[in-house]
Amino acid sequence: MMLGPVLIAAGGTGGHLFPAEALASALTARGIAVELVTDNRAVKYTGAFATHRVHILPAATPTGGSFFGKLKALWILLRGTLAARSLIRDVQPSCMVGFGGYPTVAPLTAASQLGVPTILHEQNAVMGRANRFLVNRADRIATGFKALEGISSEAKLKCVQTGNPVRPAVLEAANLPYPQSSDRLLHILVTGGSQGARVMADIVPAAIELIFPELRNSIRIVQQARGEDAERVTQDYKRMKIEAVVKPFFDDLPARIAAAHLVISRAGASTVSELAVIGRASILVPFPHALDQDQAANAEQLAETGAAEIIRQIAFTPERLAKLIDHALADPDLLMEKGQSARTAGRPDAAERLADLVLETIALRQPNRGRNVG
Repeated sequence: MMLGPVLIAAGGTGGHLFPAEALASALTARGIAVELVTDNRAVKYTGAFATHRVHILPAATPTGGSFFGKLKALWILLRGTLAARSLIRDVQPSCMVGFGGYPTVAPLTAASQLGVPTILHEQNAVMGRANRFLVNRADRIATGFKALEGISSEAKLKCVQTGNPVRPAVLEAANLPYPQSSDRLLHILVTGGSQGARVMADIVPAAIELIFPELRNSIRIVQQARGEDAERVTQDYKRMKIEAVVKPFFDDLPARIAAAHLVISRAGASTVSELAVIGRASILVPFPHALDQDQAANAEQLAETGAAEIIRQIAFTPERLAKLIDHALADPDLLMEKGQSARTAGRPDAAERLADLVLETIALRQPNRGRNVG
């Protein structure tokens, strides 16, 4: 029987859209049509969805802010749900898969109301607020990590660990050889996630400056810095005569990870999963202001393998970082061993496992599919 398209809903950041892209690739390879539902923020990340239909729906975050701000957000979500119901009647999807973020609330709500099989994918080790709102509407919950906090014992019965799907570019990067350095160079990648992180611009150059010049000359830097920070970071490295590439965004980040010996980064779910699949040592600085402390939980998953050093942002000082970089310069073989340890936490087949779960969920609901659609 011909299956209708699979609708994938994802919030408008790389952390949500990158695993969505991976699932889309896996389903397309199986001959299943895929369409994306997201919000306006997603434009710069949707290039990989160029061959699929992309639907933009109204979305808002009904947490924080004033009472009237929350009311406005709820009104926008209601409009988005009505628009999603119309979209679902038009597309007639065989399944809806949500990857988190408030742009998924309206389409997943509409799908469950119309009897479409629904799957939530939770990338983090702690379930996000949008997914918690939807958890009772989902047929299955796919998890990125072995342990998932923040849900009821009943919801845990729906959970299946698939791992976090990684993009085809990550799988390609995982096949690249570990960067050898016969001249004892240390290649460092610094990234703050898809949105950037000012703390990296403030701390990393200051840490490099604390390293003895004769050792500092062995360091090569690739650093993501926000647009407003990129010029000062570039000038800092020029003043130190450090060879560095500084940009607000790298569209080839997986290859950059593969070319590094050490990655200094936030601990978003996609970043942690990509570090594990590619296999690189890391220093992780979890975002400290998240209500659920999801990045701290993500980082712990990688630190348990011995591959990552976790530093709380309050303790992320130039002096602390300089000491860790000094250790890396003194023992480059240890970085390679940590990279190999990281791979033990990787799930390179996560996209295929999630695609299997999609087809299984469709099959279980097939007799009742579409009972309310139309």
